[in-house]
Amino acid sequence: MNKSCITSVAKKVCPAAITIVVSKDLPKISGFFAMPMGGEDIMMPSFEGQKEKTKVGGGSGFLITKDGYIVTCNHVVADPDSEYTVLLDPEKKYTAKVIARDPMVDLAILKIEGYNFPFIKMHPDSRKIELGEQVLAVGNPLGEFDDTISLGIVSGLSRRITAYGGNAGATSLHGLIQTDAAINPGNSGGPLVNMKGTAIGVNSAMVSGAQNLGFAIPINYVKEIFEEVIKYGKIKRPFLGIRYFVLNPEIAKRNKINVDHGALIVRERLGEPAVLKDSPAGKAGLKEFDIVLKCNGIDITEKNTLNDILQNHKIGDQLAFTVLRDEKEIIIPIQLEEKKEE
Repeated sequence: MNKSCITSVAKKVCPAAITIVVSKDLPKISGFFAMPMGGEDIMMPSFEGQKEKTKVGGGSGFLITKDGYIVTCNHVVADPDSEYTVLLDPEKKYTAKVIARDPMVDLAILKIEGYNFPFIKMHPDSRKIELGEQVLAVGNPLGEFDDTISLGIVSGLSRRITAYGGNAGATSLHGLIQTDAAINPGNSGGPLVNMKGTAIGVNSAMVSGAQNLGFAIPINYVKEIFEEVIKYGKIKRPFLGIRYFVLNPEIAKRNKINVDHGALIVRERLGEPAVLKDSPAGKAGLKEFDIVLKCNGIDITEKNTLNDILQNHKIGDQLAFTVLRDEKEIIIPIQLEEKKEE
């Protein structure tokens, strides 16, 4: 790939790649005081009663329409109590509204007011990208270096990882594009583009401690949720209403559970219900410590989680769940509903 081609692609896509600044009202620091600890004094902050706007994070994103729609990762904008500012360049700042979040695929759609913005075209079908294609990852690494590009190739397809990102918690992502183009903290949400300057994915994750191992969410996922946002003003997803973790042989053996697969319904934190009130699961009678073994006859495993299965169904679908309760298998029919807005 010659230098002039890379330069041409960079000039095409960088104007539409944006920085997202995350701000929050936090108590104002009035000074510091010494606190004895382990024979030494530790300096601790003291706070005033008033609050001030404080930058608490950041990430990347990119415009996908000329009228101000932006795609980024859900974990970049996961905090509903924060404010989000979009920087097109140091002189152009816009207050962004989070239109929709989809934690299941780690994507979010934002909107800024204006028109004739530069934007990046989305690939017609990211299933058709090939191993070895050259790509550029664009973003704002470490929240400091705007319009940073890194060159690489598509080094893997259909990857599955568990990603961790602040308020978004842990998310199981699958179908990802693997690339050796450098993706650093702050790159999340930026575009992964081919040598035509077309977005094939959204930079999402890197593997800590590894080199040249990054992952992007295929652009087909973006197109799907963006169509729903335009049509309904939000993302419509089927909702079950349980908290769970997926069993495997190791977990089952350690906890003396007689099955080595399935979704064990259990709360994540004290004070949180394992089965959400008035949810489809709650109405159907699912209980904490039930193990959901199958959905419509399909085994629930680490490679095919309950979320994976639900993504293939629509709101209103009636599903049969095979549940292990008190060492007995029972079949519980549940109709999926639309998740209410929080």
